[in-house]
Amino acid sequence: MRKHLALVTAAAALVAAGATAYAATPGPAGAADKPLAGLRILISNDDSMQAAKTSNSDGLGLYELRRAMCAAGADVVVMAPWQVQSGKGTAVTNGGVVTAQRRTDLPAGYEGDCSGAPAQGAVFGVCLSAGPCGKDTPSATPADTVKLALRGGLRAKAGWKEAPNLVLTGINSGPNVSASVNDSGTVGAAVAAIDQGVPAIAFSSSGDDSAVYFPRGNYRAGAEFGARLVAGLRARSLLTPDFALKVDYPDVSAGQRAESPVWTRVGDAAVVYHAFEQRGTGDQFDIALGLCGQEDSDPDECTEGRADADSTWLLDKGHVTVAPITWDRTYGTPVDARRTLNRVEQYVRHEAPRP
Repeated sequence: MRKHLALVTAAAALVAAGATAYAATPGPAGAADKPLAGLRILISNDDSMQAAKTSNSDGLGLYELRRAMCAAGADVVVMAPWQVQSGKGTAVTNGGVVTAQRRTDLPAGYEGDCSGAPAQGAVFGVCLSAGPCGKDTPSATPADTVKLALRGGLRAKAGWKEAPNLVLTGINSGPNVSASVNDSGTVGAAVAAIDQGVPAIAFSSSGDDSAVYFPRGNYRAGAEFGARLVAGLRARSLLTPDFALKVDYPDVSAGQRAESPVWTRVGDAAVVYHAFEQRGTGDQFDIALGLCGQEDSDPDECTEGRADADSTWLLDKGHVTVAPITWDRTYGTPVDARRTLNRVEQYVRHEAPRP
């Protein structure tokens, strides 16, 4: 129990650390406006690197995250799925050939974001093909892209002789809270990173009231918060592979403000769930997504039982929510992070700001 409480204390300190303005927490180079100078960051997602849909649901958030990290001084490389891979969780491909194809025609407005960095923010889409990736080429999964990057892809394509200091995934089009966390490729890619001993943070953003459009402003606000979070964690040596952080940003598209970061647990109910409808009496079933809150939603699926659930604090109260995700899924066994916990405990006791 004492060890479990220490993990919670550490996690709360991580949130408090990152909530400070990054201009006040310069990186090792001492430049207040470049607190991430010298930090190598791999970015991936599950929405692809296409950023072509008018709904902004196919990777625009990735480019906002790339922009914010480069602006803060990081050296960034993107390796992301070629096609949308939402809902793939930690799925991997166990054979065949992958192609990591560099994208040179970046989305308008993002071309020069990383031009001053050593890797220049190189963007690679990863497909399942022995030849060039085309319009309909099958895609690698989110976990595939991270594993490829960390097991030789970054060395071969970006010239990085060492592993990145940090893996960021997202920004996902839509929140990853409650039961959907298990399905999330955004979270799955972050788990693939900590499984290889690299710190990771998974970012997701709410859409607008329609739930099918994802405003650029939400992504931008989430990315800029993310840069401050990473800078605060880095300045205090709190980036750790012992667990990933899952960060969800609320909808601010109508002018509402995001409330202060809250440490949460993954909820035990659903926000979206899978439904299967049989076609007549045959063997076929249509796959549909049920949305909690609709008139015909399943109350057994949708009733939340945790007061500190991520979905409650994000969707009902408008807070930025942060939760830990571990690679060790053994029930009742917290990750052993005592060295980190000791450092974080001192920070919480004497230095950490409060929202």
